Amino acid sequence: MNSEAIAIWTECLRVIEKHVNEQSFSTWFKPIQPARIDGSVLTIQVPSQFFYEWLEDNYVDVLKLAIKTVIGANGRLEYAVVVDKGNSNNQPYMVSYPQGVSNPAAKKKKETLAAAAHSPFDLSSLDEQTTLQSNLSSSYTFNSFIEGDCNRLARSAGFAVANKPGITSFNPLMVYGGVGLGKTHLVQAIGNEIKNGPEDKFVLYVSSEKFVNQFMDGIKDGNIKSFTNFYMQVDVLIIDDIQFLAGKGRTQEMFFHIFNHLHQNKRQIIMTSDCAPKDLMGLEERLLSRFKWGLTADLQMPDFETRIAIIRKKMQSEGIHIPNNVIEYLAYTVDTNVRELEGVLISLIAHASLNRVEISLDLAKSIMKNIVKDIETEVSIEYIQKSCAEFYGIKVEDLKAKTRKKEIVIARQVAMYFSKEFTNHSLKSIGYHFGGRDHSTVIHAVQSVNDLMETDTSFRNAVQEQKKQFKIRSY
Repeated sequence: MNSEAIAIWTECLRVIEKHVNEQSFSTWFKPIQPARIDGSVLTIQVPSQFFYEWLEDNYVDVLKLAIKTVIGANGRLEYAVVVDKGNSNNQPYMVSYPQGVSNPAAKKKKETLAAAAHSPFDLSSLDEQTTLQSNLSSSYTFNSFIEGDCNRLARSAGFAVANKPGITSFNPLMVYGGVGLGKTHLVQAIGNEIKNGPEDKFVLYVSSEKFVNQFMDGIKDGNIKSFTNFYMQVDVLIIDDIQFLAGKGRTQEMFFHIFNHLHQNKRQIIMTSDCAPKDLMGLEERLLSRFKWGLTADLQMPDFETRIAIIRKKMQSEGIHIPNNVIEYLAYTVDTNVRELEGVLISLIAHASLNRVEISLDLAKSIMKNIVKDIETEVSIEYIQKSCAEFYGIKVEDLKAKTRKKEIVIARQVAMYFSKEFTNHSLKSIGYHFGGRDHSTVIHAVQSVNDLMETDTSFRNAVQEQKKQFKIRSY
């Protein structure tokens, strides 16, 4: 680098910094390197063709102002664009363009695409096609999304975004959670609310896998600029399963630039992921830091009450009556995710309809045996031990061990209490299942639980909550 060129470019940066925001300055001007000064022509090195085109499309006026201020009215700017990072000698191969003169091949390509666009991603402007697809399913709405403690924050934030897209501090909105917990439902509900709202905004929902494939097709077809133009003009971008970008460096760089542009222009960005941003692997730190700019909200496993509400809502929408004992049985039995619960309901409806029988608890139990592996439809000591161990956060082996730790003793006594109430085992048999203990130990455990329920309200509530589960299975 030429020392004179460095000095001139440093002065140019001082001018530019006054006319762009801090984020834009850091993203688009700090990476530039001054290459040389030849008379009144300053040559700057930019890292890619995309970078050059972005500067020309978005910052040409501020660059001209900087050159005129520092060099004078006759000052000119040229670009040295890195098109190949080079060999082992680390010598990049570059091509040069003067400012304000686009690559002729790119210009010709753009004219061709504008004349005959075959897909939305061939369009240089959204106005060129009036029937663009948002890829949203109309069945995903806020009305059909059941709210509970497991998703209240995410749903409330989503509703706020839907009413004021790009304006709230929830930009980007990152929704994360396990499989089948309603991430896609929620973000598409946001999209549908915005799309059907009073403002004329274009909403685009796309999976990250499709985004990657479109980007790769753009590279193969030499169509990256049109692809970028399209994405940078959407009002609301919803990208599902962002973790799929892991390890895809070039795609991440493209998404980074699209993200920056949309955010700077107050366009709404909504993403989903299978884990929190801090746990995402294989993504660049600069991307992860931007994911944390807005709000990150998780979707958790729906609790019992929420699962009951989901079942009732689904049955209501189908116009089908289902007995309360069946609803409670399904809500207790399917405690994995919403998707599996809905699948069970569909199977239940289908069996009842095809066989022309009423929906009953026996039918539900019969179906569950075929859907959920190793399901226990009867209350056994083994099932009680497993449930109590999970509830108190210990191992089943702890219930059978000789340890006298208070938390394990309480869990063991509660498990013995339920074993006496919900099974036909004798006291001696119950004691045997808990590490070969004497029947008197079981009697003491039952009495201790009864006494504690009379004096400790929180303990009594916890026992009653567990008891519901065993009552359902003993129907």
